[in-house]
Amino acid sequence: MAYTLYGIKACDTMKKARSWLEEHAIDYAFHDYKSQGIDRDSLIRWCNEHGWQVVLNRAGTTFRKLDDASKADIDQAKAVELMLAQPSMIKRPVLDLGGRTLVGFKPDLYAAELG
Repeated sequence: MAYTLYGIKACDTMKKARSWLEEHAIDYAFHDYKSQGIDRDSLIRWCNEHGWQVVLNRAGTTFRKLDDASKADIDQAKAVELMLAQPSMIKRPVLDLGGRTLVGFKPDLYAAELG
């Protein structure tokens, strides 16, 4: 089964995830949401599965550069709008396994899910 790995090509964490998948001969398609965008339905599905607090990357520079009003009173709807407007705010990577997703890259979690 081919999986889909969502993220941004130049991200260091993405490079680690891609290397891990390739080293373990796991077939995947790469979706660069910086160049290809991301759809609202995917973001809502990920937020429903993991919580918007996990999916929204508040530690990244894109989020930190927002004005205080944009950072205030965030709920899922506002988080989805922020991520649609600036996909760099989506935590990376998101690995779609078909019926569920993994957010972020941890080798032990990938090994447990895909090993």
